Amino acid sequence: MQTLQIILLVGCGGAAGAVFRYFAEFGSVRVLGPGFPFGTLFVNVVGSLLVGVLAVLLLEKMTNPRVEAALLTGLLGGFTTFSAFSLETATLVQQDRLMAASSYVIASVGLSLAMVFLGVWLARSWAA
Repeated sequence: MQTLQIILLVGCGGAAGAVFRYFAEFGSVRVLGPGFPFGTLFVNVVGSLLVGVLAVLLLEKMTNPRVEAALLTGLLGGFTTFSAFSLETATLVQQDRLMAASSYVIASVGLSLAMVFLGVWLARSWAA
């Protein structure tokens, strides 16, 4: 039963995070125009700030797996996955694993960009 509760909390938090992301994206286009991905930049930066604050408050000060699952994995995971990437990188740096952190950043960004281009190429190849 506890696992089901956590799954439901992650799902509800993820749904809320996705809705918040939608509003941020939609609002940024309305206010700033469509020329630059300000909405994505905003959710990545704000999500990273929030994951830093919540990681300390939830993981170091208050250990409640339900709240952690709902807010960190669910809400912020639905809002931005960049926040998880940022927290994992910061954790590696705090552990003085600078080479691992650098490798993770380079691999994550480089491979993710490469996979986007590969996905676009595959989809266009299949559609042709």
